[in-house]
Amino acid sequence: MVVILFRSRLTAEAGQDYQDHDAELERLVLGHSGHLGHKSYLAADGERLTVAWFKDQETLRAWKMEPRHLEAQRRGRERWYEFYEMDVAEVIRSSHFKRPEVPE
Repeated sequence: MVVILFRSRLTAEAGQDYQDHDAELERLVLGHSGHLGHKSYLAADGERLTVAWFKDQETLRAWKMEPRHLEAQRRGRERWYEFYEMDVAEVIRSSHFKRPEVPE
């Protein structure tokens, strides 16, 4: 499994066109083979963090090369982002816990 940490801050120019493109990419990635999930967070200072999980490097590479995603990358650098930083890491170990539901 591969995890992506995408930190960013939007510019003042990232308006409705950003919101529309973001919603479109959300729909596309949910249907993308190998996408295991993602979560986004917003800090008080405006910095954003999106964490995404992919099955492997191959499925991540396919997402990176998706035409609408390539367009978002270009437009992000031109207009939407003050900055972004991305870390890609392979998960070497994972553990899980889920509390059992207690019947009422």
